[in-house]
Amino acid sequence: MSLNIPSLDELVKQLARLPGIGRKTAQRLAIFILKSNDGYADELVDAVIHVKENTRLCKQCFNISEHELCSICADGRRDSSKICVVEDIVDVMAIEGSREYNGIYHILGGVISPLAGVSPGDLKIAELLDRVDGGGTKEVLLALNMSTEGEATMIYISNMLKNKPVEITRIAHGVPMGSHLEFVDQMTIGRAIASRQKI
Repeated sequence: MSLNIPSLDELVKQLARLPGIGRKTAQRLAIFILKSNDGYADELVDAVIHVKENTRLCKQCFNISEHELCSICADGRRDSSKICVVEDIVDVMAIEGSREYNGIYHILGGVISPLAGVSPGDLKIAELLDRVDGGGTKEVLLALNMSTEGEATMIYISNMLKNKPVEITRIAHGVPMGSHLEFVDQMTIGRAIASRQKI
């Protein structure tokens, strides 16, 4: 139910556009922001503007960064011979939380989904192949969400890589089918990474 306050209604509307935020949650957040001191609202606005103005995609893996290379790609302690292929940035966060993987990443920006109009050309698959062709890659770990589209994307990528001198692995099936990595607990992700299998 609306209180017929246009500015509050607009804030609720914008908050409800965020993923995982329904109208009731958006209303609670809007009321919290409204009731908080002016300093908090200003800090929130500044943080949103700052992240929009100062972040970009890493030129190598397409992770979020404030520089040309993200902190993972720029870290000389990481094993750059291993590339973990994921669907989205939140998957990198989930895998990093497991503390089980020390390689680098490649973010596709989605999965192949003909019904949604997403083809291989819409994803960062060509860039992945370029990275592998550039040399130095020994393993490509496919860590896509366990869905029909994720499976199809893994099959497509493994077919594109099968004649290249790299080992192709996938995370173990400890991650439940139909689940998204961002919602899987870190121990399960860690075990799935540790027990990855050759394709």
